[in-house]
Amino acid sequence: MRYYLGLATTFHDPALALVGPDGAVLFAEAAERFLQYKRAPNCEPDPGTRMGGLLQEHVPAGAELVIASSWGGQFADFLKGQAASGAFDLPALAAHPSTLNRSFVPERAERIFIADLHAMQARAGNGTILALDNETRGFGGRPRATIAGQRRYTHHLAHAAYALWGSPFSEATALVVDGMGETGSAAIFRLRDGRIEEVRRHRGRGSVGFLYGLVTDLAGFDQIKGEEWKIMGLAPYGRSDPVLMDLLRRLYSLEDGRLRFADSATVQTVAAAVLARRPTDLGEQGWADLARCGQDIFSELMDGLVAEAWALAPGENLVIAGGCGLNSSYNGRVLARSGFRRLHVPSAPADDGNAIGAAWLALAEDRPDWTGPKAEARPLTPYLGSIVSTEPLARMAAWEPRARCLGYEGVTRAAATILAEGGLVGWVQGRAEFGPRALGNRSILADPRPAHAKDALNAKVKYREAFRPFAPSILAEAGPDWFEDYADSPYMERTLVWRAAVRDRVPAVVHADGTGRLQSVTRERNPRYAALIAAFADLSGVPILLNTSFNVMGKPILHTAEDAILMFTTTGLDAVVVEDWILTKAPPA
Repeated sequence: MRYYLGLATTFHDPALALVGPDGAVLFAEAAERFLQYKRAPNCEPDPGTRMGGLLQEHVPAGAELVIASSWGGQFADFLKGQAASGAFDLPALAAHPSTLNRSFVPERAERIFIADLHAMQARAGNGTILALDNETRGFGGRPRATIAGQRRYTHHLAHAAYALWGSPFSEATALVVDGMGETGSAAIFRLRDGRIEEVRRHRGRGSVGFLYGLVTDLAGFDQIKGEEWKIMGLAPYGRSDPVLMDLLRRLYSLEDGRLRFADSATVQTVAAAVLARRPTDLGEQGWADLARCGQDIFSELMDGLVAEAWALAPGENLVIAGGCGLNSSYNGRVLARSGFRRLHVPSAPADDGNAIGAAWLALAEDRPDWTGPKAEARPLTPYLGSIVSTEPLARMAAWEPRARCLGYEGVTRAAATILAEGGLVGWVQGRAEFGPRALGNRSILADPRPAHAKDALNAKVKYREAFRPFAPSILAEAGPDWFEDYADSPYMERTLVWRAAVRDRVPAVVHADGTGRLQSVTRERNPRYAALIAAFADLSGVPILLNTSFNVMGKPILHTAEDAILMFTTTGLDAVVVEDWILTKAPPA
């Protein structure tokens, strides 16, 4: 009767996960969804106002609860010491001049980041304790659960635990790459016989993640807002500039197979030289040539780290975790550039995934015989979050004839027909996806055949930059007919190259470089979404839908039916489907 609450406690993307005594993930969700605050910077992952309901739903009365978070105990003690010394004094930092350090971010910003991290660590678990205390006071002194301890696990180990134990592999090598960990920004781990061992931990302040963030800023975007993905989307529109490539290559070197990063003075010089070349008329579209060069440099850096992982822990299976695991463009090419044969990238490779990793590590500490989830639960499903209530639509139906409950088959047929006629449909089913990408349960969908569908979706709903691509969801059995060197991609974790002969059939989801960040859909993984794509294929002859997250730019993916109705009424969506209910702009026939 011991349950585990994992908390991702970085200053961005906080999240929580509840894990049962057998290791089953009962619930996992980023705080941004509940708060409706993009990335939820500086927000606690377990607000007390929410935890009472979650514990009642998933944890039986009388259970013990272990709270686990995703930064190590030694590091937490170090942060406490830094705070006590005044290192995080915000007024002093505000007056401090900003200089770029070896992490490729301004020194003042880095200090503020670390101060925020310290604050997040200090608050970890407080909301849960408050919720249990309120329950005790409200129900005669009988709390649902008692706290059986609070534990901390190193950041990169939490990444590796989530990615390796959640993978389909019994043996694998994990490469963790992000902005920062306790000692560095990269580490290599190995899974054997259900046990995770550290192979190498990088040390020092040089960071692939922060270098990509530097490129993001120099190209006209903002890494603080998490806009690195714009670089990946913009890169195919740019040209490789030899001068920019030479400048960026001054920021690092490969010595004896290991990455070395430049000193602060060199970073300052390179940044100034790049800015001197930046066009003055970027607007909101960014600097495409720098984006292209930045993506190419990222690939070079990752190739070096993957080669190191292969040299130290060779094998067939590679797992990539950490924020850099969200670079689907690189993920689609890594196997062809390495000795590994199979790749797994989890649905939430960035810091939110550490909530599950920390919970699993706590369970493994208590149960040395536990070697990961049961075989039938691997790879881990991404559908681990909240369920949307249909009650608001049922209330609407009393006065709004366009809100109708048609049943499972009825809404599937109706949505497929609207899509085949060129309409835009919001599709909400089952549990929310864990991770940043909508995978058919919190999606906006469109017909991929019209060339103008992408522009129409941007103009009517998403309101985002025109260069950013939309993803194709494809029935997995059709994948080899549409993509070269097809590989199963359940989480939109990689881009693959479209076959040349089919590109003009689905132009709305073919990116400028001929690739697509696909989602492979199967009836086993998502029966309702697979049924919808199949119904659309019956009408159109195309087993593919354009899929993008159910949100507008700058907002997180929706959390409630009210969120869906609000987007329906304020955007150009033609219909919203929530479970068996459909709400349409056009009156029913």
